Amino acid sequence: MEEKIGYRRFEGQWGANARLALDTIAMRPISGRAYGGFGINDMQWSHLEELSGHPSGSYPQDPVRVYLDFQLAAGVCFIDQWIPQNPLSMQEHGYGEDTERGATTGAKEIVRDGMRIDSPEAVVEHMEKFVFPRLEQSPREQEAAARKRIRKLIEGEVAVQKLFGMNMLKGPYSGFFSLPRFQYGTYGYANYFMAYALYPEVMEKCFKLQADAAEVHNSIAARAIIEGGLPRLVRLDHDMADSRGLLVDVKTLDKLWLPHFARAIKPLLDAGIRLIWHCDGNLMELMPRLLDTGIGGFQGFQYEDGMDYEKICGMKTRDGGDLFIIAGVSVTTTLPHGTPDDVRREIDWLVRKGPDVGLMLGCSSSIAPGVPMKNIKALIEGLKYYRNGKHKN
Repeated sequence: MEEKIGYRRFEGQWGANARLALDTIAMRPISGRAYGGFGINDMQWSHLEELSGHPSGSYPQDPVRVYLDFQLAAGVCFIDQWIPQNPLSMQEHGYGEDTERGATTGAKEIVRDGMRIDSPEAVVEHMEKFVFPRLEQSPREQEAAARKRIRKLIEGEVAVQKLFGMNMLKGPYSGFFSLPRFQYGTYGYANYFMAYALYPEVMEKCFKLQADAAEVHNSIAARAIIEGGLPRLVRLDHDMADSRGLLVDVKTLDKLWLPHFARAIKPLLDAGIRLIWHCDGNLMELMPRLLDTGIGGFQGFQYEDGMDYEKICGMKTRDGGDLFIIAGVSVTTTLPHGTPDDVRREIDWLVRKGPDVGLMLGCSSSIAPGVPMKNIKALIEGLKYYRNGKHKN
C-alpha cells in the first residue's frame, strides 16, 4: 500500500472549521452561506492572554501556546502565515525607542556587503557587483537541492498542522512563493527609487534575474503543494503602494516588472494553484493588471485609502471566474477608533458586498496595540455569527 504523505494522512480527520476552510478554498457553495475566519494577528499581549484563557504575563513565557489558543478561541478556520512570536516585537504601546532601525525605518547608515548605500549610483553598483551574480547562480543551486526542498516544505506544513490540530487549517505561505520585488528594504526608499527612475535598464535586469530564480523556486513549491496534498491557495505578499497609490508610475511596471512577474508565477498557476494578492495601500490601478497575469483573488483592503471593495468583489479572473476574497475589518480606522457597533456594521457590509462563494473574513492586516478589547470581542462575535451559516442571506 502506498504511504500517504503530507496532508493526505489527515483525510477523514478534519473538523468542521477546517472543512469550511477547505470548501471555501475549493470555491464550493456552502449551505447557509457560512464564512470561515482568517487568522487574526493581534499584537497586544493582554488580548491574546485574556481571550485564550491564559493568565496575565503568560504570552512572553509561552508565545506559541497562547497565540495558538487565541486563534482557536476566536474560531479561526484558516491560517497561512504562522507568526506566533511576532507580537514579542511590541509592548502594549507599540515599538520602543530601542527598536533596531533598518533601511526603511530610520537607520542612520545603510551598508551592504561593506558598501555604503548613499546614492542611486551606489544602489546600481551594489546590484551589479553583488546581487546579480548571486541571482544568476540561484536557479542552478535550487535545482540541485529540489528534492530536499520539497521534502522540507511538506514536512514543515505537516508539523504546523499537527500543532494546530484538525479543526483549523494551515495553508502554504512562507517558502511557497517567490517574485521579483522592489529592493527598498535593502537600499532604503530614497536611493532605491531614485535608481529606479534614473537607471530603468538596471532595474529591469534585476527584475529579470529575480524572475529567473523565482521560476525555479515556484516550480519546486508547486511540486511540494501537489505532492503533499496541501491547500491549493497561496497568498502573494509585496507592498507596492501607499495611501496615495502605487509607489511608481504604473506604465513603468508594464514595461519593467509585470512581464517578469507573470513569468515568475506561471509554474504555480500551471499546477492549478490559486494565487491571491495581499493589498496594502491603494492598489486599484494595478488590480486589473494583476488579474491579467493570473491572480485569482485578493486579501487585506485599506478602504480608507480608496480600495473599492464592492468593485473589486465584482471583478473576474482572466478566465472569467469569481475571485477568492479574504475581507477584513479595517485595522487602521474601524478597530482602533470605532465602536463595537461600527465593527459589526463593517463585517455585515463585507458579507453583503462580498462574493457568495470564496469569501473569508478577518482583519485587513495585523492589529497594532491599543485597540479596545470590546472591539476585538465584537470582531470575534461577528466571525462566529457568520461562521455558523444560520444568519439571513
